[in-house]
Amino acid sequence: MTVYFYNTQGEYGCFSNFSRHGFELDGEYWLTSEHYFQAQKFPATPHCDRIREAKTPKDAANMGRDRSRPLRKDWEQVKDDIMRKAVLRKFETHAEIREILLATGDEEIVENAPGDYYWGCGKDGSGKNMLGQILMEVRESLRK
Repeated sequence: MTVYFYNTQGEYGCFSNFSRHGFELDGEYWLTSEHYFQAQKFPATPHCDRIREAKTPKDAANMGRDRSRPLRKDWEQVKDDIMRKAVLRKFETHAEIREILLATGDEEIVENAPGDYYWGCGKDGSGKNMLGQILMEVRESLRK
């Protein structure tokens, strides 16, 4: 069986980066993993703080995707590790969602995002599903 998620609704809604499971990382408190991820595109700049303070994960995402902001040069090289770090901390911080993740056993986890062929599986299932891959890696490391 495959575990699919896309938004914050339903049994696996906590797998979404928009789920309201805040955590402390790098000496700051982050409302969601989306806030952390988007802010890391602009480390040590006022953009980072503004994104951290965004009211909703959607606002944080929109700010992070705004290309008028100066994207860090190494973003493509570091984005997977940044996502890994945020997702791990989120599940380390919240026991109730850690249990949900661990309860998926060895099932494949897929972000069923029709418009995202990198983090999700895309419309036709051919996407990389990097968020699903990272969730499975985090599940494995939490078991140890």
